[in-house]
Amino acid sequence: MSTPISTNPLGFPVALSGAAAPTLMWAHEHAIDAAALTQLRNIAALPWVHGVRVMPDVHLGMGATVGSVIAMREAISPNAVGVDIGCGMTAVRTSLRAEDLPQDLKSLRRGIESAVPVGFNGHARSLDLRPLKLDWGPTAGWDTFWKRFSGLHDGVQNRESKARSQMGSLGGGNHFIEICLDEEGAVWAMLHSGSRNIGKELAERHVGIAKTMAHNAVLPDKDLAVFLAGTPEMDAYLRDLTWAQEYAFRSRAVMMALVRRVITNAFAAAEVTFDNEISCHHNYVARETIEGAEMLVTRKGAIRAGKGDLGLIPGSMGTGSYVVRGLGNPASFESASHGAGRRMSRSAAKRQFSVADLVAQTEGVECRKDAGIVDEIPGAYKDLGEVIAAQTDLVEVVAHLKAVVCVKG
Repeated sequence: MSTPISTNPLGFPVALSGAAAPTLMWAHEHAIDAAALTQLRNIAALPWVHGVRVMPDVHLGMGATVGSVIAMREAISPNAVGVDIGCGMTAVRTSLRAEDLPQDLKSLRRGIESAVPVGFNGHARSLDLRPLKLDWGPTAGWDTFWKRFSGLHDGVQNRESKARSQMGSLGGGNHFIEICLDEEGAVWAMLHSGSRNIGKELAERHVGIAKTMAHNAVLPDKDLAVFLAGTPEMDAYLRDLTWAQEYAFRSRAVMMALVRRVITNAFAAAEVTFDNEISCHHNYVARETIEGAEMLVTRKGAIRAGKGDLGLIPGSMGTGSYVVRGLGNPASFESASHGAGRRMSRSAAKRQFSVADLVAQTEGVECRKDAGIVDEIPGAYKDLGEVIAAQTDLVEVVAHLKAVVCVKG
C-alpha cells in the first residue's frame, strides 16, 4: 500500500505494517500499545473491510480499537461502534465573560449537579420538556421517538421506564459537564455523554447475536463479529442503533438545556444569551461515499471532520478542550480524533495515582477531588496538545477552551 503525500508537518499518515486492508495512522507504531496494534491488524484482516484509519488518540478497545474509523462493504461490526452508541459532545458559547464569574465556583458546580443526575442516577420523574423549549428542529417529535421503543429488541422492553428516567442524565466514566473559558475570555458550557444504559444493553444484545452467526466462526477475534447487509439481523441492529444514536443526541440536548437554565438563573442580572450549539457524535455509524463507493463507516472514538464541519475534541478532566473545524481530508475518511485518548487503563491509573495526585493535577478547577474518580486523572490520558498537533491536516483549531468547573459522575 502506498502512503499518500502528506501535508502534515509530522509526516502523518503512516501505513500500518502487516495490515491486510489499507490502514493509515496519525500515530507511529512505536507509540501504540502492542495489543492495540494487534487489534488494528485483526480489524484490517476482515474480508469486508475496505480500509481503516487510525486517529492520534488511539488505544485498545473491546473488539475494535478506540480511535479507529472503519469503512466496510455491506457489513457492520457492532463493536466497531462500541457499547455507548451515539456517545459524543455538545458545547455552546455564552455571552458571559471570565470577569463575570465569581471567585468561588462551587455553587455553580452544585447547581449543575442538582439539575443533571450523574453516575448511575436518573431523573426522579419524567422531565417536563416544555420549559426547556426542546420541541423544535432535531429535538422535535418526542412522542414519535418514544413510540419507536416498542420496536426495539425484545430484551429491552422492560427498560423503557429506566431509559426515560436516564434521558438527560450524565452517566459516569469519562463523561463530564464543564464550564470553560476560551482564549478571549468568553465562557462556554460543554458536555460529553452517550446513550446511557439503554444503548449499552442494545449493543450487548446485538453483539451476542452476531457472535452466533456462521460467517463469524473463523474471525481472528470473536469480538469483531459482523452483521451482513440484506439480513434481518443487520436490519434489526441498524434499527436499534439509529434509535440509540438519536437517544444520545436528545439526551445531550436535554442536559445542555438544563445547564443553560442553571447558568441563566445564576447570572440573572447579566441576561445571558447563547450562541448556536455545536454537537457531534464520536461512536456511531453513517453511510458515506469513500473513494467513490458507498460504505458503512463506523467511527469509534473519532469525529467526522468534513470540510467546514465544527467538532469538539476534549482533553482529560479539567485540562482543556478544542473547538475545531474539519478540513475534509479524504485520506482520513474525513475524520479526526475524539479526545486525548487514554494512555493507561483505569486499573493502572488507580494503582499509580493517589487523591493527592488528583488534587495537584486539577488545581484551579472546581471539581470532585476524591478516590472515586482517580481513574479519570489527567495523568492517565495522552497529552491533548500532542494529539492536536498530530492532525493539523485533518482539522484547524477554532478555539482552545480551559475548564474552570468540571462535573463528573
